[in-house]
Amino acid sequence: LIASPFAISSGINAEYGEKAESGKFAFTLDDYDMFSICFTGKRKADQGSGRGGPPVDDLSVKLTVKRGVEAKSYNDLAKAEKLKPMELELKKLEDLAEAIVTDFAYMKSREKLMRDTNESTNSRVLWFSIFSMAVLLGLALWQVFYLKRFFKAKKLIE
Repeated sequence: LIASPFAISSGINAEYGEKAESGKFAFTLDDYDMFSICFTGKRKADQGSGRGGPPVDDLSVKLTVKRGVEAKSYNDLAKAEKLKPMELELKKLEDLAEAIVTDFAYMKSREKLMRDTNESTNSRVLWFSIFSMAVLLGLALWQVFYLKRFFKAKKLIE
């Protein structure tokens, strides 16, 4: 059961689905992104407000999100292109291989980005450590000379 209306959004862009009680809905997206899926349910006129009125039944929503090859309807494709069962299986395998290649290319680009970030962070940590050591050495030398002058001024050492 899909409560109506529903929305799928990424950032400020939103696509609103049809007002329907149930069914399958498909959205084609061009980019990897984080998406939010929101459902709203409206009470029927004979249901109470939940405040002293009759109890309202819980609304249950079953959501199955499929992406890539698993979201493709091969039965419709077989009917439209009049494919034989073997051809349909080959088409599934071809799409699966293409999806694997695409996923590996995406993972490779993410790995390169993460490696670059890691190397940059390592470099920054190295320079920060060198700077910290220099500051500590400078403060230690300053402290030694300051205390030496202080004790000479108090005539505790010569």
